[in-house]
Amino acid sequence: MHRGKGMKFVGDSRISAERKHNIPKDYSEYPGRTEAFWPNFLLKEWLVGSVFLVGFLSLTLAHPSPLEGVADPTDAAYVPLPDWYFLFLYELLKYDFASGPYTLMGIIVIPGLAFGALLLAPFLDNGPGRRPYQRPIAVGMMLLAVTSVIWLTYESAAHVDWETRAEQNKPIHPDEQVNIDTEDPGFAIYESNCLSCHGDDLSGGGAGPSLIGIDRSAEEIATIATDGVGSMPADQFTGSDEELDQLVEFIMSVNEE
Repeated sequence: MHRGKGMKFVGDSRISAERKHNIPKDYSEYPGRTEAFWPNFLLKEWLVGSVFLVGFLSLTLAHPSPLEGVADPTDAAYVPLPDWYFLFLYELLKYDFASGPYTLMGIIVIPGLAFGALLLAPFLDNGPGRRPYQRPIAVGMMLLAVTSVIWLTYESAAHVDWETRAEQNKPIHPDEQVNIDTEDPGFAIYESNCLSCHGDDLSGGGAGPSLIGIDRSAEEIATIATDGVGSMPADQFTGSDEELDQLVEFIMSVNEE
């Protein structure tokens, strides 16, 4: 044998000297599958996920979620609500078959069966096709789940006055200080009509929210005092029109400082 003919030199005996090009497999024999999962299909998934993530983060920066004030355990009129992505479960607990003595049905059994069914969907409908009409069981279960979540979320959110709720539970900056002029004639009217709910320093603490930092006009404050708003009933104010004007001026003066 002549030197150099038929001889292959490698640095490591575990490495094949034959170079194979990275050619994707032929998926023509598999219906609906025309490309490799890695990296072709997975790269598309990452691109879609990245676009959604950037859009979602931009939305949170443009419209930040409103925060409420510090939790007050003495406020019996406060109605807690979960975040928007749990509103459908909150609405589910309002039905007779998922509340009261059947609470476990609403918090464990029904959600467990629903999400468990979605986990089993690929195994219940494991046909080779990828088109919706070729996967009727999986597609039907997913459409039922999405429709149920959207409808329950809408039903729960439609009965809440979100603007009024945010205004009533508006947080107060811890460094914010106000001076209460107890000699103001409006303060005496405030004591007899509002102090029991809104506190002696207008910071809430009782059945009513804080009156400090509110973004309301004088007309709006007067209307709320006589007609009520949210959980505040009407006819809370029992004074005259002149006393109402004094009360409104007092509240406005506190918020102008």
